[in-house]
Amino acid sequence: MLKHLTIAAAIAAASASSAMAEQVKLGLQPWLGYGPLWVAEEKGFFDKHGVDVELSNFNWDQDMLAALASGNLHVIAGATNGVITSYNQGVDQRGFMIMDLAFEADAIIAGNDINSISDLAGKKIAFESGTTSDLLLNYALRENGMSISDIEHVPMGASEAGLALVSGRVDVAVSYEPYISAALAKSDSNKVLYTAAEKPGLISDLLTARSDWIEANPDVVRGLILAWDDAVTFIRENPEEGQAMIADAVGAKRDYFAPAWAGVRLYNIEEMIEFYNGGFQETVTEIGEILKEAKPEEITKVPTADDILMLDVLLSMQN
Repeated sequence: MLKHLTIAAAIAAASASSAMAEQVKLGLQPWLGYGPLWVAEEKGFFDKHGVDVELSNFNWDQDMLAALASGNLHVIAGATNGVITSYNQGVDQRGFMIMDLAFEADAIIAGNDINSISDLAGKKIAFESGTTSDLLLNYALRENGMSISDIEHVPMGASEAGLALVSGRVDVAVSYEPYISAALAKSDSNKVLYTAAEKPGLISDLLTARSDWIEANPDVVRGLILAWDDAVTFIRENPEEGQAMIADAVGAKRDYFAPAWAGVRLYNIEEMIEFYNGGFQETVTEIGEILKEAKPEEITKVPTADDILMLDVLLSMQN
């Protein structure tokens, strides 16, 4: 077969074969912002860039992180605040790509009788510790002169929190799409009280791995970034098809996927680099300060962006 290829194509094929020698096990959750990973798989963008990827879905952040630490996963999609927590716990998890920012797609939802953050005092609130939901709630409380000690925490994953609110087991839920829209669709007794749009940049996600894996696999890292970039381009150029793939992957109903999707912004390579060189440094510091204030026993050091990122491959792709 190679005799029919140009020399350049033969070299590219050999490079792809080398990069695909080991399957990349990638963990993620059913979050809209991770959508390009499913699109990249379905449209063959991983293969195009010489990476063999197996996607594995998780419901809990802690399970995914444990799989990364144990070597059962090579790469995981994770929130910036989670990587800051890992840094403080001595867990080797570094971001090599900025994936997305959430706005209305992360939210606090509550019964119609709750009209402000101050009304949350003493209420049962369902959310998962150490996640974007935890961060969003702490930020909202902090901005209103309150703290987590003012509420009753009911530990629960994002997929369960909204349903707990609908069933009346809790007063408030903190979750993300598509679970927010799913919960609101089941009952008109609840509403969105507060979203991440109150603080743009507060909720962001990174593609992460162990630092030794990133250092040992620059070609694979590059392939993952390029496949993501192709997927983002595909979604923008083919919004109906791309969004349909993502809706199916996260289990979202098409009738409320559109408003849910509007609350997320995906980043291509150029935008990742622009954000890193712009407001991301300040954002990481602010997130770290919020976490340290909320959980001083867990977060003892506020890292810089460079403490939690390894972007050499990404930055080498600047135009």
